[in-house]
Amino acid sequence: MSKIGKKPVITPDWVEVTIENNLIKIKWPQWELSYNFLDCVDLKKEDKQIVVNVSDENKRNIWWLTRTLIHNMVEWVTNWYEKKLLLMWVWYSVKLEWQKLIFSLGLAHKVNFVVPTDIKVGVEQDAKWNYIIGLKCINKEHLWQVAANIRFLKVPEPYKGKWIRYIDEFIKLKAGKSAKK
Repeated sequence: MSKIGKKPVITPDWVEVTIENNLIKIKWPQWELSYNFLDCVDLKKEDKQIVVNVSDENKRNIWWLTRTLIHNMVEWVTNWYEKKLLLMWVWYSVKLEWQKLIFSLGLAHKVNFVVPTDIKVGVEQDAKWNYIIGLKCINKEHLWQVAANIRFLKVPEPYKGKWIRYIDEFIKLKAGKSAKK
């Protein structure tokens, strides 16, 4: 038996939940998320709880996965998720124009990155003149994918310390060839 699957998903009063056929919709006044679940999963709405059961014992892994996804959807609708990126190098810069980030990353051209409309973006500088890019969204999965796409523009390089990295990420600098002498 699944310990995670047994737990009911508790929904706040202001969150509206509708279950139709194989579709669950979780709505708050501003946001709405939906998820198509499989036929072998049974969802029941009881008071302020959503109970997830599975009809086929061979598909127990779908049981806890569905419960976790529904729990995350309830969390996503009520809370904003935030991810911050750090742009580190003296000659690197970023500007925000509407929903477009314009990067100057030491290339021959500027790199334009269009941010989806459901993500809120902010750019600021810290005391060391490094740029910090702040991203906010209700969908955690979508937010992390956009942050990974931004990070991929200049992958962390451990020899010179030039990179776009997550603010909570630690990258150990390597000494390089000169360390052998």
